[in-house]
Amino acid sequence: MAVEYTDSQLDSMSKDELKFVILTLQAQLKDLNSNMEMLIEQLRIANQQRFGRHSETLDVIDGQLGFFNDIEAVYEEDIPEPSIDEVVDRKKKPKLKGQREINLAGFEEKEIPHSLKDDELDSFFGEGNWRRLPNEIYKRLACIPTQWIVEVHNVDVVVGTDGIHQDEFVRGDRPKDLLKNSILTPSLAAALINAKYVNAMPLDRMEKEFDRNEINISKQTMSNWLMLLSEKYFYAVCECIKKELLSFSVNQSDETPVQVLHKNGKPGSKSYMWVHRSGEFYRERPIVLFEYQPGRDHRFPLEFYKDFHGILVTDGLSQYHLVEKKLDGVTNANCWVHARRFFADAVKAASRGDPDTAKRSTAYQALLRIGSIYKIEESLKELTSEERLKARKQSIAPLIDEFFAWIKEQALQTLPKGKTAEGIAYCINQEKYLRVFLENGDVPMDNSASERALRPFCIGRKNWLFCNTERGAQASANIYSISETAKLNNLRPLKYFEYILTQLPYRCDDKGKIDPDKIEDLMPWSDKIPEDCRKKNR
Repeated sequence: MAVEYTDSQLDSMSKDELKFVILTLQAQLKDLNSNMEMLIEQLRIANQQRFGRHSETLDVIDGQLGFFNDIEAVYEEDIPEPSIDEVVDRKKKPKLKGQREINLAGFEEKEIPHSLKDDELDSFFGEGNWRRLPNEIYKRLACIPTQWIVEVHNVDVVVGTDGIHQDEFVRGDRPKDLLKNSILTPSLAAALINAKYVNAMPLDRMEKEFDRNEINISKQTMSNWLMLLSEKYFYAVCECIKKELLSFSVNQSDETPVQVLHKNGKPGSKSYMWVHRSGEFYRERPIVLFEYQPGRDHRFPLEFYKDFHGILVTDGLSQYHLVEKKLDGVTNANCWVHARRFFADAVKAASRGDPDTAKRSTAYQALLRIGSIYKIEESLKELTSEERLKARKQSIAPLIDEFFAWIKEQALQTLPKGKTAEGIAYCINQEKYLRVFLENGDVPMDNSASERALRPFCIGRKNWLFCNTERGAQASANIYSISETAKLNNLRPLKYFEYILTQLPYRCDDKGKIDPDKIEDLMPWSDKIPEDCRKKNR
């Protein structure tokens, strides 16, 4: 609390007392200015996050700076002067010949004839005064709205009448029900899953759409169906997926909040949807696995990865570092995007004031250095693991060494508050984990693949806002896992779910349980999945 002095008090002070007062005021003013700068930065960052572009890449940020100083931002010395013809030419680029045939290839075709009868032609031209030319053929793409068909299963029932088979019954083969005494079919279940978990449509909106088609299926009924399907069938599928995921030597993980209304222990408290996926560079059998947990404690990833031996790529949360410390054979690698994010926020905030000052800032220089590393890394994506590791050691490792030497120098010169200081502290504290990708060619430089894997769930969450129960949250985790893994394996989720829901009832034992070890042929990466479940490569 500031002290106020009267004129008489100041007049009565000695020289040393006045010096003390002045120094105290200077220190308070310095703190005030520092806090003011930090508040201004936070306000600019909040405005940027609300109204600006969210990209953290240097080229986008430079483009934003160019809004204020576009001559400097877009100037390139070697760009040739355009000719007058190039400037005034408004002709569209010609379409590639046969492009429409390529776009329409692979779809079911229905031939629709538009015939001319001989007697009609005789009447128009005169008898025999005409000849046929090659038919004109063109294609159009039609859409058939949802069709509803009531399947009436007419099952033969025969009873024996002789002495040997007296009163024995034989029934015709019939498909097994998905759920006991339920009208739910694999095609209907697949349509519900595709709408909610692939296209992010809430059950309430689906119920209204059914009603518009004169179908009476309540959101409660749909919710019950999805819950029961998840517990009876999809849990076993996810166990098989998890077993395969943990066999990889590189995994990636992230988490995002989810609200659960009716939660055991602490109703309404923050829960989390965790995502675990195979390393970004594993292009065969890519896997995404969602897992609901009531918290963010290190015990949850510790339990999940207890049988894992390899490298776990994450952000810089201490929970993941504890996993490395507590599990033998697990190494934690951190994400360079998170290191870059602090500096990107600082530059965006500074650019709202003076773009030239922003470009001279420590944060901008950090972005330049990290950007040069990313530019090299981007060129290595298609290499083999061994080739990528060799190129990293030759081209990237020296830049990493130089970056950390530079960032430690900046730590001595930067104010201890604000986004730039947070970024410097993050890099220094996480240096060990940020260097891991230099030792293994299969380890990505960042954890962006996990963030991309979470995106469909986050989009869905914006529509349905919360989960009603923990049981429902875990059911959703199971279905998201299968859906996202199917998409990564180039499958059509609607067709894939219909196929496995046709097959899974036959894989149940007498107690209705499924052995995860006996459904390998149904996994999204299996070469036994029918062709109509696969996307056609165009």
